[in-house]
Amino acid sequence: MFDRLIDKLKNDTYITLETTPGHAAKFTPVIDKIEALGLHKMVDGFSTTDNPLAKLKFNALFGARLLQERFNKPVIATMSMRDRNKIALQSDLLGANEFDIRAILALTGDPANISDQPNAKAVFEADSTLLLDIISAFNAGMDYAAKPFHDKPEHIYPFAVVNSFAKNPKTLQKKMQKKIKHGAVGIITQPVYDIENAKQLLELKVKANEECCSENKNAELILGVFPITKLRTAQFLSSHVPGINVPPCWLDKLREAHKIGADEEYKVGFELSKKLFEELKALHPKIHLMTANQFSIAKEILE
Repeated sequence: MFDRLIDKLKNDTYITLETTPGHAAKFTPVIDKIEALGLHKMVDGFSTTDNPLAKLKFNALFGARLLQERFNKPVIATMSMRDRNKIALQSDLLGANEFDIRAILALTGDPANISDQPNAKAVFEADSTLLLDIISAFNAGMDYAAKPFHDKPEHIYPFAVVNSFAKNPKTLQKKMQKKIKHGAVGIITQPVYDIENAKQLLELKVKANEECCSENKNAELILGVFPITKLRTAQFLSSHVPGINVPPCWLDKLREAHKIGADEEYKVGFELSKKLFEELKALHPKIHLMTANQFSIAKEILE
């Protein structure tokens, strides 16, 4: 299952769909929506998020297991450094491994001080590269303390993330190099909203891989796509989310459409997003689609 996903990532078209478990004791209703829309037939795999924005959600590893059982497609389960020390990280990886959860997206994580849980404290023993190093150790048959396992874990495929925009592009290349050197096989970008931005990211990825050639490590870039159908969303991403650049033309068009009405706003935003998706797919058909569980939009984009 995972070998096929990595082969598609390196040699073919590749698309994964992000899912966000809810503040609920059941993840099955989310999976039911995906199946009802037939989305599982349109993608190569899924991802599950790990308490984004430090808000309490259903566990990403258990969510990944449920998705894989239902659709027999690989799921990239997110693991954040915010909530676990190196003991908990390794324990979770061991448990997930026997249940065939073997693609892991390593994140540093959002700060705990924005959590919805009173006085929540962060762990943050290190950034996401610690988790990448732990996975490398597991793949060599030992834990992070170099103690060999009695039963070696099945191979784990590590993924990482990178911003899609920076005033100094060289900083993005350095971040890519860091993730590659620590073993990431795929690097998912924050949402991209401009084809030239995507081209620049691909150039930076090539340079980052070249810098890591001596270590015989390389990674594939996966372009993040988050459709925008509301002016408010575009303004929020543009003003409050570091590492994302929403072009002024998008804001202008959505602002004019907003004056006409909600239907026009949705229409204009969707058309911009759909056109971008097609352009990105033609440029580099390795895409991670994020819709904040608005799966009807995902279906429209993918159809």
